[in-house]
Amino acid sequence: MTPPRPAAPDGIDDAAVIARSRHDPEQFAALFARHAPAIKRYVIRRLGQDPAEDIVAETFTLAFQRRDSYDPAYGDARPWLYGITTNLMRRHRRQEIGMYRALSRTGVDPVVEPFTNEVHRRLAADGERRRLAAALAGLSRPHRDALLLVTWGELSYEQAALALGVPSGTVRSRVSRARAKLRRVLGGIDQAGENEGKIG
Repeated sequence: MTPPRPAAPDGIDDAAVIARSRHDPEQFAALFARHAPAIKRYVIRRLGQDPAEDIVAETFTLAFQRRDSYDPAYGDARPWLYGITTNLMRRHRRQEIGMYRALSRTGVDPVVEPFTNEVHRRLAADGERRRLAAALAGLSRPHRDALLLVTWGELSYEQAALALGVPSGTVRSRVSRARAKLRRVLGGIDQAGENEGKIG
């Protein structure tokens, strides 16, 4: 289960934090504290541990540099941040697919494995998890991005659309097609949708 996001200091939303950071750059650290852990988990699930720190750091560096262009109408900055992250991850596409293929062979989830004991490692090696990983590797990048932003990133269709820069109907269509393909591959079980897309 994903831990709840940290509460906003003084009840202010992300847009207000970003606005404050324009005059006081140190305020931007609150946005990092609020969202970096979830974004890091998302990147680790897709690419593994190695590139995660760099991608998260680069996400927030770019966000900081672009903060003057942030639309304050959006109180929640997650779609904006996940959009930056998704763009940065595109150069690691081969690594992502390779990780899913390795997971389909070994059953070891890179998010769970470093923190588990032997019993959990054995549970992580079940065939269903391996089949899901293989199915994710077989999705096209646009379908995988949409599906995983909605499931692992826990964004709404509208938020995922903002992150990807496409209409929400396109996200709905991509997620629907991705889930249909997963159901076919997994024999009618949509693990990515029913279990919040978790491979661990």
